[in-house]
Amino acid sequence: MTDNARPLEGIRVIEMGQLLAGPFTGTILAYFGAEVIKVEPPGGDPIRGWRLLKDGTSFWWRSVGRNKKSVTLDLKSDRGRELAGDLIRTADVVVENFRPGMMEKWGLGPDTLRADNPGLIYARISGYGQDGPYASKPGYASVTEGFGGFRYINGEPGKPPIRTNISMGDTLSAIHAALGIALAIIQRARPGGAGQVIDVALYESVFNLMEGIVPEYDGAGVIREPSGTTVTGIVPTNTYKCDDGKYVVIGGNGDSIFKRLMTVAGRSDMAENPEMADNAGRVIHEAEIDRALADWCAAHSSRHIIDVLEEARVPVGPIYSVEDMVNDEHYNARGMFETVEINGEALKIPAILPKMQGTPGRTDWPGGEIGSHNDEVFREILKLDEATLAALREDGVIAG
Repeated sequence: MTDNARPLEGIRVIEMGQLLAGPFTGTILAYFGAEVIKVEPPGGDPIRGWRLLKDGTSFWWRSVGRNKKSVTLDLKSDRGRELAGDLIRTADVVVENFRPGMMEKWGLGPDTLRADNPGLIYARISGYGQDGPYASKPGYASVTEGFGGFRYINGEPGKPPIRTNISMGDTLSAIHAALGIALAIIQRARPGGAGQVIDVALYESVFNLMEGIVPEYDGAGVIREPSGTTVTGIVPTNTYKCDDGKYVVIGGNGDSIFKRLMTVAGRSDMAENPEMADNAGRVIHEAEIDRALADWCAAHSSRHIIDVLEEARVPVGPIYSVEDMVNDEHYNARGMFETVEINGEALKIPAILPKMQGTPGRTDWPGGEIGSHNDEVFREILKLDEATLAALREDGVIAG
């Protein structure tokens, strides 16, 4: 390891999950230096075929599969499960997001594997957690975002709840899992430290975003309702349409900020109105304030609104599409995109956060082909010879 080695170099991770929550956990760990060995079924992770494809492989896979060593194992076969167990026994971490009880059914549960490898950190991701009355329910992000409270507050009052156009519950769970793994690695390094099981539930990862909703309900009996483009109880903070058809977000809820905002908007009467001098008063007059700001924005371009509010030190910004992001000077100055090569062509993929000044992560290679590391992993780690590998290929235990 060098002085600027990434923080997880020397950590071996076996990624057993499919689709998003488990794989994105592995992406984070691999970006920061872990050796992530992704175990895929012979047909590959379904993400390889999702959404937009080129040459038979999704663009998404090139991002989420980066820095991972891909091996294939048929876990429906005894030999495939045996080899998976052998790999895990060499590892520091295993990440799995199968239905609770499946790994135990395969003989790959934490009690079995940690008996041989007490330092093993075993991260489990599921919809509702490993225990409790709902543990066996299917745990899709779309459902658990509703169960976790997010969908209830996201949308317009009186209309059906709205989902975000991403699998937010999966990504949040991956971030929680990666955090738990990092904490477990720190704990294991202490005197007497050992491995442990990390139980991440999709709905609980969403629930962890709910800020003051629980104490507000328990202490005041208030159920926070959906509030469209605003935030309940904080005024003004909203999205407004400008005369060029673009939207801007304005956050003018600080007392002094509100005065500057309304003065620039040509409403000195509101800026100096004692009934609007603090947030509690502005909540009462929310509709009036929002109407004034909406009318002002509708009469000007988004560029004008942003320029004058930035000059007045009022928080403001545009609503960006991915095209806007890719072309923005700040995104590029901050290194938010990395370029990889796929079959001789350049492809932008996002950087993975957080930024670390001393030991930054990086993309070493994009997501590769199915089983592209079979020989390397099975030869070098499990010490299988060519005859054994040939027999495994013949039997369909490994492929790719």
